Amino acid sequence: MIDIHSHILPGIDDGAQTVEDSIKMAKLAVEEGITKIVATPHHQNGKYTNPKADIIKRVSELNQILQKENIPLEVLPGQETRIYGELIEDIDKGDILPLNHTNYLFIELPSGNIPRYTEQLLFDIQLKGFTPIIVHPERNAGVMENPDKLLNLVKKGSLTQVTAGSITGRFGKKIQKLSMQLIESNMTHFISSDAHNISTRGFHIKESISEIRKEFGEQAIYYFHENSELLIKGQIIYKQEPSAIKRKKFLGIF
Repeated sequence: MIDIHSHILPGIDDGAQTVEDSIKMAKLAVEEGITKIVATPHHQNGKYTNPKADIIKRVSELNQILQKENIPLEVLPGQETRIYGELIEDIDKGDILPLNHTNYLFIELPSGNIPRYTEQLLFDIQLKGFTPIIVHPERNAGVMENPDKLLNLVKKGSLTQVTAGSITGRFGKKIQKLSMQLIESNMTHFISSDAHNISTRGFHIKESISEIRKEFGEQAIYYFHENSELLIKGQIIYKQEPSAIKRKKFLGIF
């Protein structure tokens, strides 16, 4: 199993703080059935700056440590980049790191809204030859208020990744419900942990798989597993036609 979103690199953001923390996270990841994990430290989110070259170096160092510890987990390079106006310029400068050096690029929206320039910037990213993946949209206030805004972005070529803990209810019932609706409406393409530690922000991969299997069947599990495999190889992922979230009828009336 491949986890494409984690904060396992030590001491560079709000994830693992020490090498010991990274080792504990790696051991827990293996217990969850994860064999490869993409390290995606925060970048340009107002607090943390982690350019491409630094991440690649730190991933190499952590892989050496895990090998010495005989932990069967391979760490791959990535970056969780907060959307900002100069993103295209920083792509040109070489500071932005796609997931495992592919053309897939994580984009984080601020939690409180969807910036007005989002659609244009995601389009510009695609013109550069990259496919943007919007991370944890289910936890964005703008998406929660109007999921059709996310549908518009997906229809125009962006992908999305929902967090395993959202599916299991770790962020509350409302976010859990929206996560399931995004899956049902073909508006998400990846499930991953966004793990920060082993206590408050763990992996919850196995638990989320169980929830997805109960709700959508084995084919959905295959879909998400396969997409993570295709992503790290830089291949075309599976997509289905997205649709608007179905509103429940009340007394037979919308």
